[in-house]
Amino acid sequence: MAGGSNKNWILMVTARSPTNIAVIKYWGKRDETLILPINDSISVTLDPEHLCTTTTVAVSPKFEEDRMWLNKKEISLSGGRFQSCLREIRSRGTDFEDEEKGIFIKKEDWKKLHVHIDSFNNFPTAAGLASSAAGFACLVYSLAKLMNVKEDEGQLSAIARQGSGSACRSLYGGFVKWSMGNDANGSDSIAVQLATEAHWDELVIIIAVVSSRQKETSSTTGMRESVETSPLLHYRSKEVVPKRILQMEEAIRTRDFPSFAKLTCADSNQFHATCLDTSPPIFYMNDTSHRQVFCMEKWNRSEGTPQVAYTFDAGPNAVLIAKNRKVATQLLQRLLFYFPPSADTELDSYLIGDKSILKDAGIGTMEDVEALAPPPEIKDNIPSQKYAGDVSYFICTRPGRGPVVLGDEALALLHPETGLPK
Repeated sequence: MAGGSNKNWILMVTARSPTNIAVIKYWGKRDETLILPINDSISVTLDPEHLCTTTTVAVSPKFEEDRMWLNKKEISLSGGRFQSCLREIRSRGTDFEDEEKGIFIKKEDWKKLHVHIDSFNNFPTAAGLASSAAGFACLVYSLAKLMNVKEDEGQLSAIARQGSGSACRSLYGGFVKWSMGNDANGSDSIAVQLATEAHWDELVIIIAVVSSRQKETSSTTGMRESVETSPLLHYRSKEVVPKRILQMEEAIRTRDFPSFAKLTCADSNQFHATCLDTSPPIFYMNDTSHRQVFCMEKWNRSEGTPQVAYTFDAGPNAVLIAKNRKVATQLLQRLLFYFPPSADTELDSYLIGDKSILKDAGIGTMEDVEALAPPPEIKDNIPSQKYAGDVSYFICTRPGRGPVVLGDEALALLHPETGLPK
């Protein structure tokens, strides 16, 4: 298995993968095991500098079993989704040699070597921010690099899909389409990149993290119940989404923000309508989510053309996409006016990610937040309500790149001599 008598070597790779937010939603599977969707979907990859999963994977002859740690806690790898990803990657591994370390691994040996995996999300897990998408994309990407897999991102996306459907879209940066495919074996249900992050780089994305708690109905359970009980979901997948996909592809190609925003908002609203149409109904949005929709709709209508698109995945957190930096500063001012931090919250921890937007918006202190004027779309005779403390924090980000290998060994999550978490 390894050249020479050295049996204590550890081979390691660390990678970072982004999360993504769907602007045309994936909801519902036609095959639960292979995770094949009932419709196409389109997403925007978010900048991994601000939202990402970092994963270190390692193999060694001295590892006695496959082990995984997520956010500093050991978890079981016995689940079918983990096993599918490990099996698919191991079967595609190729010969590897490192003469300096005296390591030679034949392609058939990957199935015999045990792996250690350490993964960390820099954002809330299972709160509706697609943490599983970033997680499984990073797992598959890092394992593929470790095991010298030659397949391209499109083929890897079909493996990541078997871990978490939306993970296939996190194998690319920018704007990504997940084609539902037609083959029963799922070979054509893959992600394709529509445009790089540089194609429409003036977009600014602000996420309002309303709750970082785990959601009450998991996406897996919610989708299954919607497929079984919601007539609206089936109408949506057959009649509505195919047209929207074409319209969204064109809006992205031409950077047509009004069309992009209208499609994004409408699709988010319809997705949550299918959740309400499910029996029993599923509630992912909450009162704060609804207030944010109301504020954005009121602002867009007052301007006569959309300034901001909103979309909500399976959770209460608003993902707000502003058409440019100037509009994003106006968006932030509105968000801080309506949803100021509670009295004991520091401004510095209330907005994370790209903090430079605070300066652009003329906000440096809590006094600046308190001094914000009501948005002009609020009429004088209507008192404006504020909802301090309803938002945990905001993340300011932008469209970003796909997964990358991190060459700096200091960034590895596993110790190079033991293969255990640092």
